[in-house]
Amino acid sequence: MDSADVLALIDALPGRRVAVIGDAIADEFVYGRVARVSREAPVLILEYDSTEVVPGGAGNAANNVAAMGGSALLAAVVGRDEPGKRLLASLHRRVNPRTVVRTPKRGTTIKTRILAGGIHSAKQQVVRIDRVANGPIDRKSRDAFFTAAMSAALRADAVLISDYAGGLVSPPLVAKIRRELNRADHPVPILVDSRYRLLRYSGLTACTPNESEVEQALGVRINDDTRVLERAGREILEQTKMQAVLITRGSRGMALFVPGAPTVHIPIFGSDEIADVTGAGDTVMATMALALAAGATFELAARLANYAGGLVVMKRGTATVSAAELRDAVNRDH
Repeated sequence: MDSADVLALIDALPGRRVAVIGDAIADEFVYGRVARVSREAPVLILEYDSTEVVPGGAGNAANNVAAMGGSALLAAVVGRDEPGKRLLASLHRRVNPRTVVRTPKRGTTIKTRILAGGIHSAKQQVVRIDRVANGPIDRKSRDAFFTAAMSAALRADAVLISDYAGGLVSPPLVAKIRRELNRADHPVPILVDSRYRLLRYSGLTACTPNESEVEQALGVRINDDTRVLERAGREILEQTKMQAVLITRGSRGMALFVPGAPTVHIPIFGSDEIADVTGAGDTVMATMALALAAGATFELAARLANYAGGLVVMKRGTATVSAAELRDAVNRDH
């Protein structure tokens, strides 16, 4: 595929709207400097430096859509707490937060990563603490969320479902959204990113599981065996009835499966010395959704997503990729 096609696609991204529906998470990064080893236990003592809160999950996907020049309509539920406030405040200016439902009855999910390092060295993640908002969502908030999700979907060129098992989105809910879009004569691409129940979603446009998620779903081990990979990709296609399945394989690149067509293997872009995979799946899914919203083929969208994924894993923490970075990557690659 010619690099001119990829560059033309990047130019077509601005102005495209993606509805991002699902679990928004507050990604908190606490930075410190290693001071000494504690006398109380064999652990490091860190001198606190700073704290940063950025959107994770659906929020990160929405920020990536916006960073690449598109517009995102974020439909999610967050608490009326400080993490929820900081999450919303850190959304990109092209992310519309009006479809975010805030509720006082349920807190915001927070993933806290403690990072440590010296003054002249890169900080490494030491531990992660998850505070999951797994309480029930009240009926009023759930109804408001569905209304917000439909409002966003009806105004979008593509829909991205972000299922982090937070109890907000489900296969029946997504099926209902799809029926309502068809009833309104607004059949846009619907993509799903589901961590734990991929096989329960059916009849959508595409999904982008990573290799470990595929292995867990099917009970197989892929490693470097391309025959196992081929069978796994085709089985995911058959069970989910998706139009396309893009399996991300880390340093091994990506593999795109489409019914009735040969598998497309895409080598990794950039170095295989990965700095941080935090949020990389959100970036890949956001790129695929925005590319399909702009009218790209599955292969062209996957190749652009490969560039985006290769760029974002070179960054620390939950990060985004800009259109300018994508253009530079494509030009350097060719």
